[in-house]
Amino acid sequence: MNNSIVRPAIGFNKGRWTVWSLFAAVLLVAPFVFSSNLAVTMLSQMGIAIIACLSYNILLGQGGMLSFGHAVYTGLGSYVAMHALNAAAGGQLPIPVTLLPLVGGVAGLFFAILFGYVTTKKAGTTFAMITLGMAELVFAMSLMFSEFFGGEAGVSGNRVIGEAFMGITYGPPRQVYYLIAVYTFICVGLMFAFTRTPLGRILNAVRDNPERVEFIGYNTQKVRYLSFMIAGFFAGIAGGLGALNFEIVTAEVVGAGRSGAYLLFTFLGGATIFFGPIIGGILMVLASVLLSELTKAWLLYLGLIFLFMVMYAPGGVASLIMMNVRVAAYGLLKRVLGSYALLAIMGLIMLAGAGAMIEMMYHLQLNAGQDTALRFLGVNLDARGVTSWVGALVVMLVGLGLFELVRRRFMLQWHDIQVTIEQHTQQREAI
Repeated sequence: MNNSIVRPAIGFNKGRWTVWSLFAAVLLVAPFVFSSNLAVTMLSQMGIAIIACLSYNILLGQGGMLSFGHAVYTGLGSYVAMHALNAAAGGQLPIPVTLLPLVGGVAGLFFAILFGYVTTKKAGTTFAMITLGMAELVFAMSLMFSEFFGGEAGVSGNRVIGEAFMGITYGPPRQVYYLIAVYTFICVGLMFAFTRTPLGRILNAVRDNPERVEFIGYNTQKVRYLSFMIAGFFAGIAGGLGALNFEIVTAEVVGAGRSGAYLLFTFLGGATIFFGPIIGGILMVLASVLLSELTKAWLLYLGLIFLFMVMYAPGGVASLIMMNVRVAAYGLLKRVLGSYALLAIMGLIMLAGAGAMIEMMYHLQLNAGQDTALRFLGVNLDARGVTSWVGALVVMLVGLGLFELVRRRFMLQWHDIQVTIEQHTQQREAI
């Protein structure tokens, strides 16, 4: 008789290893593909935004907690990390620059413990209003206590301190990028692991049905509080990385605008899917850096995009991707590729007309004393000319009408595809 113990084989998820390897490879080669100083700086900001949006999604997507004050924890993490940097530069704190983001993380955790005990006592709308009040309180304090917050000028520092280690001084932007990339990879991995823990699972249950969670013996307030602390820790790391990247921290980092940006872009990316906030963080930097340089009306465009996403794709960009991945898995994506192309073309025509009217309106408001002529998408427009306004309106209406026709056709195709998928699923279950 063989008494040897048969040990279960450890599962190897090839797909997951492939995804994480590709993620690491993208982080590694990105500054070589986009090598300009502006591009490297944007890549660094994307890494920071990814950590911040994912930490916010622990509250919103994983726990169903709508917070209007998440910038409190990224911002206070930035302030503490900056003071730690200045103390290290003065020889008062023996800590390497590499570990300063962890100082921000500990600060975010501390303030999450302090404020979270109050805010997580309630849920739903009450929770959201309390976080808004906390955010306004901290922002007001940032202008009152200049000893810590530095007043309107903020607190600045120099990340190049001490002796170089293997040529690393964190002076060049590329060295800072790789520090941010390492923290981004580790933090994304840890936050993904959190979603697979018992606490992460029960947090999802608290989001979906808190009464049943209470019935089976869990304290929902405690679950929210523990998750709030974890989110605060990662938010603080993002803040510490931001302090190193910009070498200055101002009151803006704890303002309502920053909290609103986390909410907006986490939603746009897709709060219900883990990689959605990663997309949101990338969009956040592209909008704030590139879109803001292209047009003065970028906030209006952003608001319109948010409006249409809420109406037609409430699951965000990530949900659209996953829906089409499911269709592609059944070999049915080619049915709608033509409709996608037509929707894109008609949508661009509609947006061109609407954009022309928006740009002319902004030109009249902001450049009233200057020439009324402007150039938009290679076309010369006159902000006070009837022809320009009528032409833009006609282009928008034609694009809208054609877009609606194509959209209705697409919806019929999409319905047929879903019916086909359902039939295939039923056949598999029958077998």
